[in-house]
Amino acid sequence: MKISAHVFISGRVQGVLFRGRTLQEAVRLNVTGWVRNLPDGRVEAVFEGEKKVVDEMLDFCREGPRDAVVLGVDVRWDSFKGEFKDFEIRH
Repeated sequence: MKISAHVFISGRVQGVLFRGRTLQEAVRLNVTGWVRNLPDGRVEAVFEGEKKVVDEMLDFCREGPRDAVVLGVDVRWDSFKGEFKDFEIRH
């Protein structure tokens, strides 16, 4: 079953390669969507794909790359829309 997750990650998540590593994981898992930094210091992302691989992306977000300190991951579930053909970093 395909799903969509809109995610907000808080903590020390900017300046630690969070977006780049998220892109690598999404490509590896065949997840579509996007990731971007927010002005308030959080990272925002949308993941679309099979529930199993979206769950794996969320597991990655809870840990983050090596230098990240993740304090919270807020997930808003939505139905799959199929609006993305790949995964990208947005600015």
